[in-house]
Order: sequence, then C-alpha cells, then structure tokens
Amino acid sequence: MHRFAVHVVNRSRKHPSPLIPCEYLFGHKDSQSCKSWVELLSACTNGEHDRPKNLLVFVHPLCGKGRGRKNWEVVAPLFDRAKVNTKVITTERAGHAYDTIASLSDTELKKFDGVVAVGGDGLFNEILNGLLRSRHKTSYPPTPEGFGYVGSNEKCQGYRNDGLSNSMPTSNNVNVMLPGSSNKSDDHEPLLSTAQSPGLGTSSLNPNTEPSSGDQVPSVSFPNDWFRLGIIPSGSTDAIVLSTTGERDPVTSALLIILGRRMSLDIAQVVRWKSSPSAEILPTVRYAASFAGYGFYGEVIRESENFRWMGPARYDFSGTMVFLKHRSYEAKVAFLENRSTDSLTASAENVANGVQPRQKRPRKTICRTSCSVCKETLATGQNSADDIPDSSRTICEKPKWVWSKGRFLSVGAAVISCRNERAPDGLVAEAHLSDGFLHLLLIRDCPLPLYLWHLTQFTKKGSDPLTFKFVEHHKTKAFTFISSHDESVWNLDGELFQASEVSVQACRGLVNLFASGPEA
Repeated sequence: MHRFAVHVVNRSRKHPSPLIPCEYLFGHKDSQSCKSWVELLSACTNGEHDRPKNLLVFVHPLCGKGRGRKNWEVVAPLFDRAKVNTKVITTERAGHAYDTIASLSDTELKKFDGVVAVGGDGLFNEILNGLLRSRHKTSYPPTPEGFGYVGSNEKCQGYRNDGLSNSMPTSNNVNVMLPGSSNKSDDHEPLLSTAQSPGLGTSSLNPNTEPSSGDQVPSVSFPNDWFRLGIIPSGSTDAIVLSTTGERDPVTSALLIILGRRMSLDIAQVVRWKSSPSAEILPTVRYAASFAGYGFYGEVIRESENFRWMGPARYDFSGTMVFLKHRSYEAKVAFLENRSTDSLTASAENVANGVQPRQKRPRKTICRTSCSVCKETLATGQNSADDIPDSSRTICEKPKWVWSKGRFLSVGAAVISCRNERAPDGLVAEAHLSDGFLHLLLIRDCPLPLYLWHLTQFTKKGSDPLTFKFVEHHKTKAFTFISSHDESVWNLDGELFQASEVSVQACRGLVNLFASGPEA
C-alpha cells in the first residue's frame, strides 16, 4: 500500500486553539494514483495566490519572558510543512527590526510577500514605522484654524532609503525628520537608533524576481494590495492580535498567515510639529496601529521601563504607582466633528456638583469578520455640540473643529478596540478595524475614587467605562493636541514618544494584515 499525507486546518471547540493543524493519511495500491492525487492537491494550493511564498520574520527572544523564541519553535514547522520560505532574524536590541526594515531597498522588499513579528505590539510598531517611514506619501494631518505651527498645512512626503540624509527638503520645502535621523533631539526612544543593519542577502529566496541590470524596479508605497503584516502573539498584552483575530494563540495566527487571510487595518499617523523656523527639532512622524495616549497612559509605560525585569507584571506595578500619584495635565485638544455619530461630552463641573457620574450611550456595533461598517465608505460630518453645554468647549472659526480644554488625567486615541486579557472588551468596544476613524478619549480631572471606578470597568466584560460624566468620547478622523508644559510623554503602541504639540489622523486601510477579523 502506497500512502500520502494531507495537512489541513480544522476548528475544534475542545482544543484551546480555535484553529488546529490536522493530518489525514490516504493510501492506494497504485503508486501512480497516489502521485496524481499529490500533484492535483499541490496544484490547487499553489493556485491560491493569496498564500504567501516568502516571508521576513523577526523574532523577539526576550518578550513575554522568552515566549517569542519558544513560540517560533512551535510554529516554524507549520511554515516548513506549507512550503513557505522564511528569512528569520532574531532581534538583538531595541530598534533592530526598525533599522533592518528601514534599510531595505525596494528590490529587497519586493522579494517578500510580507513581514511577520514574533513578539508583542512594540515589535510590530517597530516594523510598521520601518516600513512607512519612507514609503507612505500623504498630507500631514489637518489642523484647526490659527494653529500656526510650521509645516502644518504642507505635505508629508516619504523617501526611499537611498543612502541620502534622513532629513531633506520635500517638493513643498518642508523638512521632515524621519526616525533614525542624526538631528538633535531630547527623545530617548528605541526607534531613534543610529545603528546600521547589513543587507539581508535575500537573493536565494526568489531568484526569478531579481531584475536584470538596467531594469527599473517599481517603487514600493503604502497603501498597496499585496504586502501584508502578521503577528505571532508573544508579548505582554498582544492587543493588536486580540483585536484582529479574537484569539491570543500562536498556532491560530500562524495558520491564518499560511492560509493567506487578508484584512485592512487603519493606522494613526502622529506628527510632532516644528514650532518655529529656527527650531532644531523638525516635524517628526510616527505611526501607531492600536493606541496613542498621553498622561496616565504615557506615564505607565515610562515608569515600567525601570522594571522590565518583572516581565508583564511591571505594567500592574507601574500602573498602581502612577494611579496613586493622580496627576492631571493642562492641555487643549481640537478635533474634527463627525456628523454620523454623536460625541459624548461632559464637564468636570457636573461631577463636582454631585451629578450622577454615568450616562447612557448609543448601542455598540462590534467589528467582526466581514464587517459591513469597515466595507462601506462612511460619510463624515458635524456632531451637535449643543446637547451638553460646557464652557470649556468652543467652536472654532470653521465649524468642523471643536476645542476641548482643561485639566486631563489622560488623552488617548484608540485606532482599534485594544482588547487584552485584562480588558476583554478593550478600551473602546465599538472601535472598528478599517472605518477610517479614531476614538478620542479625554479623561478630565476627577476625584480618585471615581477614576478608580472608571478604570475597574475596563476589566468587566459587557460593562461600559465611557459612560462617566468626566469622560469625553469623540469619534473623529483627526485631532490636534497642545499641552501647556512638556510634562508627560506619549505612548504609541507601547513605545515612548516625547511631544507636547502633536496632530493625529486616521489613515484608512493603510496596511494589510494576515487576519480576517474576530469571529462573532
């Protein structure tokens, strides 16, 4: 009897992973019949063009107390079995993945169907910024009337890594300081690394794609419809994976990559402005896939850097320390109104006067697989600002902009729901993966017990922590933030970013993921 094996993917309710690899053995006394079946099945799988053939893989060996290396050892045989070529790089320092991706030429990058991060949200953020630093050509985020920062009405142009300086004039004579620039800065961020990465030596992966001398290699820019990013969850929170697949399981994520699943993901573009023509610090661009937060969110990450030896527990410890300090920050925020949804706004005076600190919100529409909201083009407009009067909120000269000012415990913008094991519904349960909107969360100064009540609601599935009167929730496409003093830092997907004046906009469907959305 001659036999051959067929490897398939099944779902099992009893297994902890929703997707599991299975093997079926078939046999026949005629070897030619077996060979014919193997050739037929191989032709079918090879004809599925969404399946990746070549992948660049970054493994973070220390994340999640060493889970990165262990998880890759578990899933690597699956890629070999599926005949997916992988170029594996184990990161050796902060910024290693960013430097490597940013140094790739278009020729080298086009040899891969995507990049996979075996790590947490921070490693994914490095890869994301390395890809987009020179390949995302778009306008800067819009700014309110009279904002007045240099370059705020100009274009943000990306540059290919061709050996030129990272800081160079655009066609609109605006200077952009890209990550890795040698310009002076007070930032202490992993992305600001000056180390150079050697070439990948990728010619062996797909020699047929090597252009002959004299051929013009098409430039790689984002968004595009062929390049995808994947994550094998191995971090402390893995919010991106939980929000896009619904499962924090390395095997499931690996199988989704192998099967070539595809979905679009919004990305937040964060710009720190150059304040004057003579300022040394130029406009700086960063990208975030899940969350950008200032105040409490930034201080927790900054404090946790001192306790990395504690592993994931450092976030609980640092969060408690920052919470007990109960610091608030004077700031102004201007956001674009959106007619299609109602913002929830409230004043701090209501809480101080003993008003019931909870309010009703519209019914949530949760983002799922084949989400209709993400597929349709959403009309933008202006929300009514007259429902809840607040002296701290004034309409700008252009009615589409609204100012909110005062003292805030935190200012955050969720791109996706940001689900994690501690917050099963995420920061914003109704956030969608590719609808072109940010969810701006403004947490005004309030008594410590009320703030604790608000934070504990995130840990309860089905609760709504955004119904408190001191919480403002606005669905918007862009906002500008100005702090009175450079007191805190920004948290971009777990990476620190020093900035006191920033503008943020949602870039709809800027990248594609090896995912299909959480199941219903």
